[in-house]
Amino acid sequence: MIGTDTISRVIGQDVHDTEGQKIGSASEVYLDDETGQPEWVTVSTGLFGTKTSFVPLRDADLTNDGLRVNVTKDRVKDAPKIDTDGHLSPQEEEELYRYYGLGTGTTGTTETRTQTTGVAGTTGRTDTDRTDTAGTVGHDTSGPTTDNAMTRSEEQLHVGTRTEETGRARLRKYVVSENVTETVPVSHEEVRLEREPITDGNVGNAMDGPAISEEEHEVVLHGERPVVEKEAVPVERIRMDKQTVTDQTQVNETLRKEEVEIEGGDDNRRV
Repeated sequence: MIGTDTISRVIGQDVHDTEGQKIGSASEVYLDDETGQPEWVTVSTGLFGTKTSFVPLRDADLTNDGLRVNVTKDRVKDAPKIDTDGHLSPQEEEELYRYYGLGTGTTGTTETRTQTTGVAGTTGRTDTDRTDTAGTVGHDTSGPTTDNAMTRSEEQLHVGTRTEETGRARLRKYVVSENVTETVPVSHEEVRLEREPITDGNVGNAMDGPAISEEEHEVVLHGERPVVEKEAVPVERIRMDKQTVTDQTQVNETLRKEEVEIEGGDDNRRV
């Protein structure tokens, strides 16, 4: 049985019917003006909880799965459409009692309805209580009321840097061939004939030997030729090093933030 001590546990719970099927989520609890006992709970049903239905709390109980009510899901689905504006008129409450077959109030008799529910006459449920937290202004229509303020949040951009590998550099050497041309001076010997007349100084040599004869005289000729010799010699030392270069990079990101606006009253305005 749902009493005033368990109201806070009802709001936000999953509501299940007598067969254990989920009907929706409990939004608000309506109290009896005279007795102060929980009488109705509004349940958000339909796609994305867009429909709200009144469900009786009579014979309802809290279980490990949520709130178990003594009606079927189909029954709640076809319940009369009544605005959850904090006021149940006597006609609206009478229609709900009649639809769910609950008689005429908590005692089940029309004669005692005024004493048990306070719906007869002009008083009725003109100001049905809700389970808003004491001291708050208004109530939370999207779920259980917590306090008298809502939190506005926004996304903030935090930009930093992270070191990651962008590539690798390798230093290697390889062999190539190129033609080198140099001019080298070379010399060689050639034969040239020298003629000298017979003089008193060489007449003796000239007359040495037979007067007429055959004779050969040989000289060795020399010449220079280029000689090529290759030698591998070190010419320089090469190594790799790293340096840090700083560039400017623009970061573009879309940030979300919450805005609030006031609806109703004298005007609609954003603050």
